Amino acid sequence: MTLSKDQILEASDLKAVEVQVPEWGGSVLVRTMTGADRDAFEASMVTVNPDGSRTPDMRNLRSKLVALTLVDEASNRLFDVSDIPRLAMKSSAALERVFEVAQRINGLGLKAEEDAVKN
Repeated sequence: MTLSKDQILEASDLKAVEVQVPEWGGSVLVRTMTGADRDAFEASMVTVNPDGSRTPDMRNLRSKLVALTLVDEASNRLFDVSDIPRLAMKSSAALERVFEVAQRINGLGLKAEEDAVKN
């Protein structure tokens, strides 16, 4: 069956996974990114130099992805870009736990690359 424009636009395609974060005293919901969130994340990982060349920018990698993927029960993002520096000051163990799930459900990271090569 070929999907129509309306069927595509109305499809509920953002999934969330609950992750226990003992360091924060409970659990959080990690959601797949929207296309716009993914573009923003990828753009944030590159600095454009004055000569037009690009340099990777890995600063706050974990907190950037966590900020883009943590949502409340209504699927509203908990954080915005201005929260990233404060989020980066949280426990590295907690950030890593959430980051790993966000990577997995969004097809990011080395494992996703290896799986893509296999396919």
